[in-house]
Amino acid sequence: MRAKKTETELKTLTAERIAILDDIEHLREWLLGEVDADADEGDPDLAEREKNLALLTVMERKLESVNSALRAIEKGSYGICERCENPIDPARLEVRPDATLCLDCQREVERIAKKAALRYMEE
Repeated sequence: MRAKKTETELKTLTAERIAILDDIEHLREWLLGEVDADADEGDPDLAEREKNLALLTVMERKLESVNSALRAIEKGSYGICERCENPIDPARLEVRPDATLCLDCQREVERIAKKAALRYMEE
């Protein structure tokens, strides 16, 4: 049963990876077009470019997450938390097939990152 489930997740992740790569390519082309147009017009829409650069960053992180999950499938460790090595709840994997951390570890990592960001902002 688990092998069949992993095959389904492999197909889902592979399709998601292809879609993300396509989106990244289109966004990069758009950004390059904007740079060329700005050079000609001299009136850049900075807010729009910043928004699209932020979107590109989010998409690249998502791609890395999907790639990490695909590597875990290849290694046979898919569904096992990379941090605590406990099984990831199947319900979590249904919602986030690219999850590589169990919910407890994900929350802990986010808590640590938030603390670090707050310390950085205070400096």
